[in-house]
Amino acid sequence: MKIKLLARCVAFLCIYLFCACTETTTSTVSGLYPNNFKAEKDGQKTGLYVLNNNKGMEVCVTNFGGRVVSIMVPDKEGVLRDVVLGFDNVADYMEIPSDFGASIGRFANRIARGRFTLDGTVYELPKNNFGHCLHGGPNGWQYKIYEVENVTDNSITLVMHSPDGDESFPGKVTAKVTYTVNADNALEIAYEATTDQPTVINMTNHSYFNLSGNPENTILDHMLYVNAEYYTPVGQTLIPTGEMVPVSGTPMDFLEPKALGADIDNTEYEQIRFGNGYDHNWVLESKGNMEIVAASLYSPESGIKMEVCTDEPGIQVYSGNFLNGTVAGKHGIVYQQRAAVCLETQHYPDSPNRPEWPTVVLLPGEEYSSHCTYKFSIVTL
Repeated sequence: MKIKLLARCVAFLCIYLFCACTETTTSTVSGLYPNNFKAEKDGQKTGLYVLNNNKGMEVCVTNFGGRVVSIMVPDKEGVLRDVVLGFDNVADYMEIPSDFGASIGRFANRIARGRFTLDGTVYELPKNNFGHCLHGGPNGWQYKIYEVENVTDNSITLVMHSPDGDESFPGKVTAKVTYTVNADNALEIAYEATTDQPTVINMTNHSYFNLSGNPENTILDHMLYVNAEYYTPVGQTLIPTGEMVPVSGTPMDFLEPKALGADIDNTEYEQIRFGNGYDHNWVLESKGNMEIVAASLYSPESGIKMEVCTDEPGIQVYSGNFLNGTVAGKHGIVYQQRAAVCLETQHYPDSPNRPEWPTVVLLPGEEYSSHCTYKFSIVTL
């Protein structure tokens, strides 16, 4: 009897160890281990969610910050490459300040002096960037856990319950972000939100793209196109002046595809000097039409091209100017300056203080919505 009991215990132990090892060693196509994304904070749990299509495209998302962790798409040789920066575990996302892949809220980009007035009330926000409020403040949604509402093979919907006074913004807001990998190798992102009192909202995705698939390379050879005849210039602390200035004849002109590195160090141009490169908003000519390409990015090395479509009026191009080699990401690769570029579809920076610009005010009974697609294809020259 004792021998049978011992044998049974040994068998259960072997099964347990086998299952544990299997769960630990099973990785995504991008080489991520789901166990490394399991954590709990304030009673909420985090995880890693894998989305894919039948063409081999894989997108991994974590509900910590609603972040895109990896995007695997084929290059010109048919080899799958991960084209976004990030970390390979949730602990680094929690402990190392970053916006890698995040669903930004409540307000993407900068609000001057961390202050705006709505219906006669002045709201003072936390200041976390040159005396301004950036990306919703130091405890914006990128550092919070989204509730997982629904998951399928190719889609996930995440929900943020933001209380009145969250980072000093008014109103109780319920916001959702849905990521969908479609059959055309596009990542579709849809945002929606409601509020119980007047507030401001401006959501975006903050993925850092390197289409070479190797973030040890810079993105200086990437060819960028931006469908914009005007941009909004900034002052020394990157707050828009309120002007809309033609891109023609300036380093800001990407109406014809141009290497990101062509003018990025032209510090004789004041805007490049202020931004330490590109960190500016372009006024899109697509004018909310999702059928018109708002911007595109192409890597000559990999042959991967990405087209961006959006119903937003603007796009922020940020060329990784403040990456500085102090952070190691996935696979231990250290992210140097300009290892990636962000293409953030959104309303213009500091819009709460610019009533003449497209409004960012959300009222009770209304629904905020915003859409963006990042579509990947191959270009062979």
